[in-house]
Amino acid sequence: MTLTVAIIVMAYKLGLKVIAEGEETIEQRDLLIGAGCDSTQGCLFSKPVPPEKFELLIKTDLMS
Repeated sequence: MTLTVAIIVMAYKLGLKVIAEGEETIEQRDLLIGAGCDSTQGCLFSKPVPPEKFELLIKTDLMS
């Protein structure tokens, strides 16, 4: 985790937004957000899907 925090600090010093990729559990997400990441991206909420299925998922979610 020390290396992860160092990379996050370096990114902020360069004026970058930090998005961690690859989180698969709530614990990983919480650790990364707690370490300073602005956001996370991974399979916690959804496995990768093709664009047409993604559009259907969004429309279905908005209607419910």
